[in-house]
Amino acid sequence: MTAHPVQANRREASMATRVVLDKVYKRYGELQVVHGIDLTIEPGEFAVFVGPSGCGKSTLLRMIAGLEAISGGALLLDNQRMNEVPASRRGIAMVFQSYALYPHMTVYKNLAFGLETAGMKRAEIEPRVARAAEILKIGPLLQRKPKQLSGGQRQRVAIGRAIVREPNIFLFDEPLSNLDAELRVQMRVEISKLHQRLGNTMIYVTHDQVEAMTMADKIVVLNGGRIEQVGAPLELYNRPANMFVAGFVGSPRMNFLEGRVEADAEGGLKLSMGEVSLPLPQGMSGLQAGESIHLGARPEHIVLGQSGLSLGEARVDLVEQLGGQTILYVTTASSQPLAVALQDQQAIRAGERVPLTIDPNRCHIFKADGRRLG
Repeated sequence: MTAHPVQANRREASMATRVVLDKVYKRYGELQVVHGIDLTIEPGEFAVFVGPSGCGKSTLLRMIAGLEAISGGALLLDNQRMNEVPASRRGIAMVFQSYALYPHMTVYKNLAFGLETAGMKRAEIEPRVARAAEILKIGPLLQRKPKQLSGGQRQRVAIGRAIVREPNIFLFDEPLSNLDAELRVQMRVEISKLHQRLGNTMIYVTHDQVEAMTMADKIVVLNGGRIEQVGAPLELYNRPANMFVAGFVGSPRMNFLEGRVEADAEGGLKLSMGEVSLPLPQGMSGLQAGESIHLGARPEHIVLGQSGLSLGEARVDLVEQLGGQTILYVTTASSQPLAVALQDQQAIRAGERVPLTIDPNRCHIFKADGRRLG
């Protein structure tokens, strides 16, 4: 009797594993590259590690996989310490940036080879391979060699090798980096659907914040081997903890206007930027007249026109016409560069001067050290 799909998904989801990193760090000799990471990934979550090159995200993933030794702290999988447990016994499957397929083997043999070397019987291997092929829609490719496959098909086979192991945790290390733009979008959707179908815990590493925003239940923003912020995609987008997160999450990135806090005639505070000044929100604690701060504004929250809080006129340096959106790169009267995202197609050319206004309720205030206020 065949299990109902929903029941099957629930049964598979129950196999998902909680991942806990307790003050984990990594050191190569005197060089420390991961600094005391504390993080919990709940069973069945899709967590994305994101950050610039060299931030420690792949190193952290490899420590979870067992491919890098943990220098200090503890890795717990469902409350079981795993620091000294071999990679093969952690219930983890990893998909790398490089497909690493065996060129002389068929797709079927590539999927089955790891199970065969583990001593599994053919009667157990065949249904696992068939299930992975059905999930990834690669059934017609099983007798082909890797050289006969497209990049997207090769990546599906690489993911299939992970699926046949039936792991509790999937790890992905920048798996889409070798694909062209269209295939990247397609494979993002496929991996998200795979997560919905299997329900396993998944941890995905990328430097692409668009991948992070579109795929994650939870984003972990890393910088210099430390966590800057953890949260749901829109939580990080709407309430970034600091300027690093604010500038990294979102495309085009958040604008930062530098200015000085001054007292206004009514006893409140304003942000002075040369010829332009903007009133600061009431009750903004921790600000004093004379200190330098940054006003953060998303490109879509700056608009053309005279109504609202004026930023004055700006010179248009570059226009990007994207069809459904027009991106302006401008310079303000106080020589500060801004990106402005306008809906639809706008008849604006480089060299023009345009009036800009800003919505004060959508702005962010950052102290000189980068921390967000409010």
